[in-house]
Amino acid sequence: MQNIRNIAIIAHVDHGKTTLVDRMLHQVKLFRENEDVGDLILDSNDLERERGITILSKNVSVRYKDVKINIIDTPGHSDFGGEVERVLNMADGVILLVDAFEGPMPQTRFVLQKAIDLGLKPIVVINKVDKPNCRPDEVYEAVFDLMFNLGATEDQLDFPVVYGSSKNGWMSDDWQNETDNVAFLLDQIIEHIPPAEFKSGTPQMQITSMDYSSYVGRIAVGKLERGTIRMGMPVSLVKRDGNIIKQKIKELYTFEGLGKEKRKDDINAGDIVAIMGLEEFEIGDTVADIENPEGMPAIKIDEPTMSMVFTINNSPFFGKEGKYVTSRHLRDRLYLEIEKNLALRVEETNSSDSYQVFGRGILHLSILVETMRREGYEFQLGQPKVIIKEIDSVKHEPIETLTVLVPEDFSGKVIDIVTLRKGEFLSMEPKNDRMMLEFKMPSRGIIGLRNSILTATEGEAIIAHRFDCFEPWKGEIKARNNGALISMETGTAIPFAIFKLIDRGKFYINTNVEVYAGQVIGENNRAGDLVVNVNKTKKLSNMRSSGSDDKVLIPPPIKFSLEEYMEIIRNDEYLEITPRTLRLRKILLSEHDRKRQAKI
Repeated sequence: MQNIRNIAIIAHVDHGKTTLVDRMLHQVKLFRENEDVGDLILDSNDLERERGITILSKNVSVRYKDVKINIIDTPGHSDFGGEVERVLNMADGVILLVDAFEGPMPQTRFVLQKAIDLGLKPIVVINKVDKPNCRPDEVYEAVFDLMFNLGATEDQLDFPVVYGSSKNGWMSDDWQNETDNVAFLLDQIIEHIPPAEFKSGTPQMQITSMDYSSYVGRIAVGKLERGTIRMGMPVSLVKRDGNIIKQKIKELYTFEGLGKEKRKDDINAGDIVAIMGLEEFEIGDTVADIENPEGMPAIKIDEPTMSMVFTINNSPFFGKEGKYVTSRHLRDRLYLEIEKNLALRVEETNSSDSYQVFGRGILHLSILVETMRREGYEFQLGQPKVIIKEIDSVKHEPIETLTVLVPEDFSGKVIDIVTLRKGEFLSMEPKNDRMMLEFKMPSRGIIGLRNSILTATEGEAIIAHRFDCFEPWKGEIKARNNGALISMETGTAIPFAIFKLIDRGKFYINTNVEVYAGQVIGENNRAGDLVVNVNKTKKLSNMRSSGSDDKVLIPPPIKFSLEEYMEIIRNDEYLEITPRTLRLRKILLSEHDRKRQAKI
């Protein structure tokens, strides 16, 4: 029997997954004593480190007591459900990591449901027990109730519990019994997670993720379900649609530590392998026997719930900052993304310059946008729209479960805001000095909701949501109808001109920056758009009057993140994305054209 354990770590965003993996890597002395590896070793890309979230799942392995443990770090956010569902197919068990204060959160529920449906054995780790006012015993009860509600089997409900603090590097059987390492957790994995099973027969492996090397190209990664494979072996690639392509394995690797180890011997079923040399493969395809190819069932991925138009940048400042600016560049990059990002879809539109991109939510799409931005792409985005379905001739829209954790004093304000957006109030329960509010609401109501709630709760709210189902259309949602402040001319924004317009609304731009005619530079205090001239300089005269030379005091502009910008795009606007700047603009830059369009 081979000594391999394949385990996925699942948790809500910011509950300490990646930190726990760091501690496990240090526990098995994977690094030299004097080696400086830093923290969050697995969050390798810059975006993950900056945001503190895992976006792409990753594989590492540790060797402990002659057992190889393959660890799969999964994203915690439901927008990356496509990643989670794929990688759970490689696991034989899961570590469910829960914060000792917050308890199970909506995203935890989302990923745990997938694991329970696949019949995986869980180990529950209650993390951050060193926090003041933590409540490990209550959290344990909440996890048990959650698993029961999700339909866990008796074996899954009989889960071992580990208490500890990833940050301080210890795990134990009791939260009051502090140790000095995480060996207890590794022992529990070996004891409770079933060993990877060797199934004899013809080789069979489903490609569940993809790696890329600039030297050898695309690398297929997956768990070998059956049989044995070796380097140089001819195989069949069974596509999703049933087509079969004859291929050859040029190189074969297994995961060792943080890297891959080249293997020339036979690899048995149960291990996670990386295959180089396959061509034209996609995630979900099966690597099978050359003579008797058998395909595995395709991976089912939750459908996208939101779409946005991606189009080339045609603003007056086009090409000043970006490296890739043409429609060909945009098209190639989007189609490259859908090869590995299963939850994403791209469709051509009537225009050869724009593409409709479907994703799981604002965060899912914004990560793609931010990644492209950093790679040097320059393009524009249209307003995000939810996907509407016709079911039995009735219009249906995506519905999400929303939870908001707020101080009790603000709970009334939150309920008011959410119900105005067609939210349905479900439950309210106290958590220490806070209230946990739960709602069901349309996905379109969640666009722009975060800002409203954070403003009403003085920044105290913790908001989480996940896709639930499609339900009949809930009716129109009353949105804020404040208009935009639009620049009249192209030129430099003059402090004197902005000062004179302060009472008209709030500005998004700094002084002395370049703006162009038709650019949205602020929000009007009233309904309707207002065209303003921020390029007007002070007229100099040889006469001085008292009060004419007062100091110009301008309030600081509102600065939005990429997601916040994406949430405030109006129907007749584009968001211009360049590697250095985000600008909101009207689709029709000329005021004359906009007036003519309004009459049609």
